[in-house]
Amino acid sequence: MIFYFTGTGNSLYAANAIAEAQGEQLISIPAEMDRKQEVYSYEQKDGELLGFVFPVYAWGPPAIVLDFVSKLRVTGKPYVFSLCTCGDEEGQSTRMLAKNLAASGIVLKSSFALRMPNNYVVGFDVDSKDLEERKLKEAEETLREINGIISRRESAHRNIPGRFPRLKTRVVNPLFNRFAMDTKKFYADDKCISCGLCEKVCPVHTIKVETKPVWGKACTQCLACIHRCPVRAIQMGKGTEQKGRYLHPDLKRLEKQHTLK
Repeated sequence: MIFYFTGTGNSLYAANAIAEAQGEQLISIPAEMDRKQEVYSYEQKDGELLGFVFPVYAWGPPAIVLDFVSKLRVTGKPYVFSLCTCGDEEGQSTRMLAKNLAASGIVLKSSFALRMPNNYVVGFDVDSKDLEERKLKEAEETLREINGIISRRESAHRNIPGRFPRLKTRVVNPLFNRFAMDTKKFYADDKCISCGLCEKVCPVHTIKVETKPVWGKACTQCLACIHRCPVRAIQMGKGTEQKGRYLHPDLKRLEKQHTLK
């Protein structure tokens, strides 16, 4: 059983690569959270696989992931792993997740960080095509190694904390969660065709398309609405207008595959 959260497909790709190799079920965290349960309970046998795959947002796990973990209750003693995808480094994201899992009585056995193409176009830009292709190729090789470790149920921690991880996760991440979630800067420009895709892909259902999309207050900063707009109509402030867009090349196939299951 592998729980995942994704915005532009990087984490879905990684979670699927592990699920297929291990013969495990993939479960979307936003889809589970849509059930509006106070507690999410699962039964597992000793040694069964329990995984958490998610992107890094400002050197920490997305708030929706930590919220889900806080409501999680698992019986048995599964082999627990985490994998975070990041553009360059994760800070103390894994440590933060491990602490939250421990509060729910779950011990993290192994953890991994996987570099993937950048997509946070609010503060940065997407990677060049050459760098994007290199990261994707290296990710395939790294995932093969990770699957070997998981298959053997080894204890391993292959993380990418980067420089000043404590400062970034403990200082910058709380500020990000407090101030960056404001949806007031989102808008759709005149290219908008009112297709409704942004409403469909929003993991917290904050977007409602009338003539043009309208944003509520909830947000995870996944930026799926920006990257997945087919006509590049969705912006956040003025800074994203000239920035690139990124989706994992297998995203549509993977979504279709798991929707049909």
